[in-house]
Amino acid sequence: MDKPALLGGTPVRSRLLPYARQTIDSGDIAGVGEALASNLITQGPTLERFERALAARARVKHAVAFANGTAALHGACWAAGLGPGDRAITTPLTFAATANAVVYQGARPVFADIDAASLTLDPDAVKRAGRGRVRAVLPVDFAGLACDYDRLLPLAREKGWTVIADAAHSFGGTYGGRPVGALADMTTLSFHPAKLITTGEGGAVLTDRDDLAERLRTMRHHGIRCPDRARPWRYEIVELGHNYRLTDFQAALGLSQLDRLESFWQRRDRIAQRYRERLKGSPFVELPALPPDRRHGWHLFVVLLRLERLSVDRDTVLQALRAENIGATLHYPLVYRHPFYRERFEYGPGLCPVAEAAEKRLVTLPLFPTMSLDDQDDVLRALDKIFAHYAR
Repeated sequence: MDKPALLGGTPVRSRLLPYARQTIDSGDIAGVGEALASNLITQGPTLERFERALAARARVKHAVAFANGTAALHGACWAAGLGPGDRAITTPLTFAATANAVVYQGARPVFADIDAASLTLDPDAVKRAGRGRVRAVLPVDFAGLACDYDRLLPLAREKGWTVIADAAHSFGGTYGGRPVGALADMTTLSFHPAKLITTGEGGAVLTDRDDLAERLRTMRHHGIRCPDRARPWRYEIVELGHNYRLTDFQAALGLSQLDRLESFWQRRDRIAQRYRERLKGSPFVELPALPPDRRHGWHLFVVLLRLERLSVDRDTVLQALRAENIGATLHYPLVYRHPFYRERFEYGPGLCPVAEAAEKRLVTLPLFPTMSLDDQDDVLRALDKIFAHYAR
């Protein structure tokens, strides 16, 4: 039996394989260079073209680009009218930006538990959490799997809640044949380098509603409105907004990347399906559900450790994988366990027991389009090596 590198053995790789990596080619570089050489490098025609292309891809009327995915979330919460005294329901199994955007508006995030099979927000838990002045629900398409919108949307309509879908992981995916982006009142995207397409940093909000699109555009530009478009210098600020604009050269990168979204997705899907095929019979991991009515976005590939069959915890497995130069990581520490949320909102353990049980077992494995099958074999060899050593 090979000794794990964590205990002094030889790593399966000589160099680190990251969990994610952007894919940039000469066309991307040329597009950015062309935008930089143009007269307008922000608030110009390239940004407008990118927004139109995003909206067309998602089959919605509007795409409003933002400086990053967090800004897009904040813009959506602002456009929805969240404010002090309001509550918004979301999942604890997400990056903190989802809940932070609620807090930026002075509202309170309310955490509902997840479904144990899909790891996405449980509609029954959302219903139980819907007490007090709830104004919105923010489902998160965790790892790239769209939430159960056919159950979430009727509940939200009955209660009068705005649905803000955090689709930072799932752009390129579908639900019941409908593209991600066309499933909620507003859908937020992230174009961080780890995502399916990138603008370096960047984000967007997708919506079919003209009123929300207008509010989003106002919010990202200081709250400025121009009642008389013939005299733009006579602008007004009625509500306090922010400077969350995306540049044209970032939009140029996004346009170039968007042309290759399908090929990026196909490559991710091939790697993910190979992982699932190789790991489905493992006694040491459990795979999240993959419902047949959904096309997974494959931002992340996560597994759940069967800790009852291992002599170590999740953190030790992650350390052992890192020692083998496999850049495995955790998505995510539960939001309400961060000191800010514990201390400000007095959230404690036991709030979302399904999510708490899942977090202890979650491991994210490397997945990105330029990852080779040999790279993937290294990941699988490292897992076999670690599981063989730590098996009960």
